[in-house]
Amino acid sequence: MSLLEIDGLSIGYGGVDIVSGLSFGVDASESVGLVGESGSGKTQTALAILGLLPGTAAVSGSITLGGQEIVGADDATLNALRAEHVGMVFQDPTQALNPYIPIGDQLRRILIQHGLADGSDADQRVMHMLDRVGLPDAARQFRAYAHQLSGGMRQRVMIASALIAAPDLLIADEPTTALDVTVQAQILELLERIRDDTALLLITHDLAIVAGHCERMLVLQDGKLIEEGKTRKLFSAPATEHTRALIDAAPRVDTAASPQPVSGEPLLDVDNVSVSFQERDRQRQLHAVQDIDLELREGETIAVVGESGSGKSTLARSVLGLIPMRTGRIVFCGKAIEGPVQSRAIETRRDLQLVFQDPAGSLDPQMRVERIVAEPLAVHAPDLDGEARKARVISMLERVGLSDAFLQRFPHELSGGQAQRVAIARALIVNPKVLVCDEAVAALDGSVRREILLLLRKEQQETGLAIIFISHDLAVVRSISHRVLVVYLGRLVELADGEQMFTKPRHPYTRALLDAVPVPDPLAPGGRLSVKGEMPSILEPPSGCAFHPRCSYAHARCKAELPRPRTVDGTRVACHRAEELLERF
Repeated sequence: MSLLEIDGLSIGYGGVDIVSGLSFGVDASESVGLVGESGSGKTQTALAILGLLPGTAAVSGSITLGGQEIVGADDATLNALRAEHVGMVFQDPTQALNPYIPIGDQLRRILIQHGLADGSDADQRVMHMLDRVGLPDAARQFRAYAHQLSGGMRQRVMIASALIAAPDLLIADEPTTALDVTVQAQILELLERIRDDTALLLITHDLAIVAGHCERMLVLQDGKLIEEGKTRKLFSAPATEHTRALIDAAPRVDTAASPQPVSGEPLLDVDNVSVSFQERDRQRQLHAVQDIDLELREGETIAVVGESGSGKSTLARSVLGLIPMRTGRIVFCGKAIEGPVQSRAIETRRDLQLVFQDPAGSLDPQMRVERIVAEPLAVHAPDLDGEARKARVISMLERVGLSDAFLQRFPHELSGGQAQRVAIARALIVNPKVLVCDEAVAALDGSVRREILLLLRKEQQETGLAIIFISHDLAVVRSISHRVLVVYLGRLVELADGEQMFTKPRHPYTRALLDAVPVPDPLAPGGRLSVKGEMPSILEPPSGCAFHPRCSYAHARCKAELPRPRTVDGTRVACHRAEELLERF
């Protein structure tokens, strides 16, 4: 008998089944990947296992954990099962952790409420677990609050809370979706190392993670299990078209070809741009971006990559005039543009557009799609009458793959991919010359992400659109970018053509980023952790090269002297040892 047995599970709301007739098992110590697109029923299944579905859910079938029936069980039975027998790592630790209670107290309460420890013994077990999950200075983190930790550190705390009672089963629901590639590799390595004999049910839409970390794989579609088996077998010979489509949609950093470089005069020239912010105590300056140079040509995509806090979004927002520059100059279409966005010429504001990461946060929930997409026309094409404006909106929706049936929908009535298409339509309806995409596909499923990338490429080919593509997903970056800019603590560390960047990186940081990318192939190497720790605070940057505390190639000069960008074998790179390291990479 399996540790977890699910038999004929169905979950419905208002007469509509979200999960239908689901049956599978998880054995003790086994690692199983549960994959599928958004809305396929993955998270609903996890909540059902934990007994956390809302009262409005109609649940039928059977779920047993260690022989104990969960469906229909009372609160006392469920509370006894949670923590001791099943732990949960949620996707967003910011919402899962209590912001008002110190981290140590939150873990301590798990032990005390379940009668597993008390007093000083509970404190010692919490400190030991915080140390095991790799939190630096566990005694200090014991007293810290969630908002005082980085995203990676908060996810480590979530793993500690899920495993502190040594459960039989650990459920991890998209545990690395919003994390940088290096932090993702650390979290996945941590899950492998620390779970001991605990079984793992890993819920994700990222097949590369399943390929490297799960023995078995389950594929859901529209709430139904359509395929299951050994991970290697399903990747090599999927039995269904849907599984094959999921695998094919997963981008690969190891084999994909980057677009060929684009020639021509610069459309946008970013010269020596720096951005600083004043600390609240006005005693210190936070230097978010320092001395960045960048040229963007018509029809070109430049990706800006780096870990969270590296200055990617700050650089883009300074170019758009949304935040002020401390120093530097921006030239667009041969003319210098200065000042905040509201003081710039209306033509410049029209020609520089932005697509945000989260369409749910950038689309007005009280406006219908027609009004959302038409809104820029009120400023940039005020002479259009109502009929002409509507016709232009319909034409724009068709360009992004949506019909006029979407005109009267509200944002909450759209899927994630549909909402992002609406956001892109809103940006493109004024025919801009430059589009800034700030993590625009980060939260999308593989197939939806692929459709959005194809849409952007098609628009670029037809109109000559230039794109600044901000992302932490290097597999996606390789597929779409002509050139790549790598930044670290606000400084350029490498700038090169896409193909050269991915086949011959010149900076140790770039090499570390590429090593950490998982590959959607159980037989291919990938997701290797070659850099430890997290990026230091931008308020207290290290001396010399900011990367030297994490760099295995650092020597005395790296600690003492800031490397200036220079050209090495066609690549702009800021590394004292770039020539010496050519052959090692």
